[in-house]
Amino acid sequence: MTVVSVSMPEELLERIDSFAGEHGYTGRSEVVREAARNLLGEFEDKRLENRDLMAVVTVIFDYETTSVEERMMGLRHEYEGLVKSNFHNHVGNHYCMELFVLEGQLQDISTFVGRIRATRDTLSVDYSVMPIDEFTNVVDE
Repeated sequence: MTVVSVSMPEELLERIDSFAGEHGYTGRSEVVREAARNLLGEFEDKRLENRDLMAVVTVIFDYETTSVEERMMGLRHEYEGLVKSNFHNHVGNHYCMELFVLEGQLQDISTFVGRIRATRDTLSVDYSVMPIDEFTNVVDE
C-alpha cells in the first residue's frame, strides 16, 4: 500500500485518533481511507443521475475569517443559475452560517459542494440532496 503524507490541524488529528479508538479502527489510516472512499462515492448515486435535484448546503465558519464569507459570496455569484436561495446568519458569539438552496443536476451540485469544501477555514459543510420529482410527488399526494 502506498504511504501518503497529509497535513492537517492538530485538533483534527486528535479527533481522528479519538474516533478510531472509540469505534474500533486499527488506526488513523483506516479512518482516513474510509473517509476518502465515502467522500469519493457520495455523488456516485446512480438514482440521482440525469434528474433535476434540490440540495440544501449549510456552511459554518468563524465570523473573523472574512475570506470565507467573501468566498461564499463569490460562489453564490459564480453559480447564480444553480443557487436559488442564500441565507446568512450569525450563530452564537463567533460563528456564521451560510445556507444555500440549489436546483440543478448532480454534477453541478457536486462541483459546488466540492468548491465549498475546498474553501480554507470552513468549520463544517453539510448538505442533503433530493430529486425534485420525488419531492413534488409527495406534495401532490
